[in-house]
Amino acid sequence: MSARNPGMDLDHEWVSKVRVNTQAVLKRAQQIQGHKLSKKQWQAAWLLRAVTCIDLTTLAGDDTPSNVHRLCLKATQPVRQDLLRSMDMHDKGVTTAAVCVYPSRVADAVKSLKAANSSLPVASVATGFPAGQTPLKTRLEEVRMAVEDGAMEIDIVINRTLALTGQWQAMYDEIRQFRAACGEAHMKSILAIGELGTYTNVYKASLVAMMAGSDFIKTSTGKESVNATYPVAIVMVRAIRDYFLRTGHKVGFKPAGGIRTAQESLVWLTLMKEELGDEWLRPHLFRLGASSLLADIERQVYHYVTGRYAAYHELPMA
Repeated sequence: MSARNPGMDLDHEWVSKVRVNTQAVLKRAQQIQGHKLSKKQWQAAWLLRAVTCIDLTTLAGDDTPSNVHRLCLKATQPVRQDLLRSMDMHDKGVTTAAVCVYPSRVADAVKSLKAANSSLPVASVATGFPAGQTPLKTRLEEVRMAVEDGAMEIDIVINRTLALTGQWQAMYDEIRQFRAACGEAHMKSILAIGELGTYTNVYKASLVAMMAGSDFIKTSTGKESVNATYPVAIVMVRAIRDYFLRTGHKVGFKPAGGIRTAQESLVWLTLMKEELGDEWLRPHLFRLGASSLLADIERQVYHYVTGRYAAYHELPMA
C-alpha cells in the first residue's frame, strides 16, 4: 500500500466553502462513460490490471471458514494459469489486491493465506458495518480486535448522522480515533454516499475523512440502495486531487457495491487515469470492492485467449 496519509487539523474554512456544480459533474461522468474502450489486446491487459486492484470480498451472514478459505485461494490465483500462460503473464504474480471479510472471519482468512504461502493482505470492515449505528466504544473495540487478528487494512464506516447534520468536527474526531485504533493497519473510510444527500456533502465528507488521516476513501458498503456511481466518483476523486494539491499527500479511492462486469471495471480504470493519472491505476491507490466482478473478468479473458465464451462450470469460483 501507499505511504500513510498523516492527516491534518480540520480546516473548517476549506470545508465550509465547498460548492459542487452538479450539472458539470453529470456531464463529466457521461463523457467518461461515452469513451470508446481500448482495442482487444490492450483490453485484456487492462482487465488483468483491474484484477490486481480488486479487494475480493465476502460480507454475508452465512460466511463460514470454508467459503472464506475458498475466497483466499481464488484471491491468490484469480485467473486460470493456462489463460495467463497464453498471455505470457503466468510468472508475473497476478493476484487480487486483498481479501475483505467481516472482523470475525479475519483469523480464518489470515490462516488460509498463510497456509497458501501468500503475503496478500486481509482487509476487514469494522465500526458497526454497514450502518455505523453502534456505540463508539464498541466500534473502536471492533477495529482493535480485527487488527489483533491480523487485518492489515480496516474499512471503517463513517457516522452518516454527523455528516448529514453538518457536525464535521465530531465526524473528524471519530475518524481520528478509528485511525489511532488501526495502529499500523491502513484505513479506508466508507462514506456510504447513497445516504449523504448531496454532492456537496459527499465532497465535504471526503475532505473531512482525508483530513482525519484516511489512507483511502470508499464510496459505499454495498448494502445501501445507491452504491458506486460515476458522478459520485468524480466528486470524490476531485476531492482527492484537491487534497493532494493542498497537502502533497496521495489518498486512494475505492468504489464498491454493484460493480459486476468487466466492462464496468474498464470504465473505472479510465476514470482514474483521466482524473488522477497513472499512479492511481495501481493497488496502493486504487481498489475495486467486488465479489462477483472477478468471475466476469475471467470469462472475458477466457474469450480473449480462446475466441469463445466459457461455460460457467469451466471457470469455477475456486
